[in-house]
Amino acid sequence: MLGILSLISSSTIYSIVMIAYAATILSIIIIVISENRNPVKSLAWITVLLLLPVAGLVLYAFFGRNLKNQRMISRRAKRKLLKNFNFQRVNINQIGLSEEDKQQVHLGLSLCGSEYFPGNSIDIYTNGHDKFEAFIADLKNANKYINLQYYIIENDEIGNRIKDILIEKARQGVRVRVIYDHVGCFNVKKSFFRQMEEAGIDVKPFMKVTFPQFATHVNWRNHRKITVIDGRIGYIGGMNIADRYINGGKHSSWRDTHIRICGPAVAALQYSFAVDRNFIGKTDINDEVHFDKSPDADNGIQLITSGPMGTWSNIALMLFKAIGNAKKCIYLQTPYFLPTEGLLKALQTAALSKVDVRIMIPRISDSAMLTYASYSYIKSCLSAGIKVFFYEEGMMHAKTMIIDDTLSTVGSTNLDFRSMEHNFEANVFIYSASTNAKLKEIFMHDLQKCKRVNSSSWRRRPLPQRFKESLVRLLSPIL
Repeated sequence: MLGILSLISSSTIYSIVMIAYAATILSIIIIVISENRNPVKSLAWITVLLLLPVAGLVLYAFFGRNLKNQRMISRRAKRKLLKNFNFQRVNINQIGLSEEDKQQVHLGLSLCGSEYFPGNSIDIYTNGHDKFEAFIADLKNANKYINLQYYIIENDEIGNRIKDILIEKARQGVRVRVIYDHVGCFNVKKSFFRQMEEAGIDVKPFMKVTFPQFATHVNWRNHRKITVIDGRIGYIGGMNIADRYINGGKHSSWRDTHIRICGPAVAALQYSFAVDRNFIGKTDINDEVHFDKSPDADNGIQLITSGPMGTWSNIALMLFKAIGNAKKCIYLQTPYFLPTEGLLKALQTAALSKVDVRIMIPRISDSAMLTYASYSYIKSCLSAGIKVFFYEEGMMHAKTMIIDDTLSTVGSTNLDFRSMEHNFEANVFIYSASTNAKLKEIFMHDLQKCKRVNSSSWRRRPLPQRFKESLVRLLSPIL
């Protein structure tokens, strides 16, 4: 009798578990459909959930959730921050921009309220040695505050050097705040950041990944690299704080782009930092920011931030608009080339319209999977007349785009799905003939270290390589 009851009990429990599991799968499918995503993505998730329910449920928990239309900062907190910053809106029609650049500025304003700041000076760094030399000098000269945000801060030589300077400045009475990405710094010992905390530095991880929130947090990372010093100097670009940006690490060299800004646009970097601080629960950013214009500087700047939250993919749309406006040339440098369908079509359309489109990627990136995934897009680029170049001398990690004669952009955004849809990113869009010319000169110098991809030889690459490329491409949206 007890055996029968035990059997019935086990059978009943099994049935309940299976019904609950099926209801969970069905509920997730309903959620996917109701979110009105791209139909291809929705169908892909539904297929995975139906055919591989166990694996699909795990994958969806990590990579499938959608944060669109959620707010990173409340309206009330945003109004308070904007009141502290008191941005002065510029009359775009009175500053001599081309019609295309005016459209670009208006788009940034519509997407995320990004103001246009004229009168900035810019220094461009293309290697870690020069960037960190200037960066360290500015940190040492800080006398009021340092707000520093990086995706990666390694516990290595340059990381410890920066840490020691920050600790020394904090002991001198300088307010020092640090935001680092928790996943980006997974391999960094807690003692590294604890030393800064013990010295009075306010150190916080962005979207800390802990159980049971692991699955809900791990896919969305803060990839921004922003620093503001005394409200007068700002840094933004592609370099993290790690030795490989100086010595190349596993590569023979590391080519990157980072810029130093002086002028009113530093306030935009400060505002971005303040919003991220608010997101992690800190609301104490009311530091003074100087709006003095440089009389000799001709750089108009918009800071565009984007992430998985909000209505629009801000940086993707800004790039899409810039590509569509191009009449002469589009020069692009990116470590990983995994474009969304829209951006790929925009580049192809430009090239077919006889715009000079050139894409520079590393021959071998710091990720084998991303290298193969990038390769899978080359054929469709070449068929449209896009010129593709492999950077041969080490790692090409720069994230830059140069459009015609007056527009360029530099920042943390890779041309891949992760940057466009999952990461918190930041790029400056620079409206300046002089900076455009400098970046174009740098691009042309880099071309001397590249080999152009030939269509006929590319078609003859080994079949196993083509299979790897196609296989990895299926994972492009989550790489």
